[in-house]
Amino acid sequence: MLNDTHQRKRSKQRDKVLGVVRSTKSHPTADWVFHEVRKEMPNISLATVYRNLNLLAESGEINEVLCDGQLRFDANKDEHFHFICRSCKGIFDIDETRVASPDFKLPRGYVVQDVRMDFYGICPSCQTKQ
Repeated sequence: MLNDTHQRKRSKQRDKVLGVVRSTKSHPTADWVFHEVRKEMPNISLATVYRNLNLLAESGEINEVLCDGQLRFDANKDEHFHFICRSCKGIFDIDETRVASPDFKLPRGYVVQDVRMDFYGICPSCQTKQ
């Protein structure tokens, strides 16, 4: 987690990167965000986009989602799960929070800060194509 100084420090680039991630539910890659930001900020570098995505993730403003070894970003901060299509590689939010209500207990001393669970299969769109 970043310290308060970094969390409060804003920039036009960071605000634009955050706006692009928030504008989609597609769980974009850094490259996709870069191409979208360049439409309005043609001089921005890929390194700047990566740096700002990392800062936004570290500050908790966006989430990172790892899919098939590729890092993607998610602005949905609500508790939710992901469905990852094995055909099109799309990532879809599953907003049903009661999907997993684990009854198991962790050994003493462990503090849970986050739970991530992903579902894998074929999305409805890909099913109709098959």
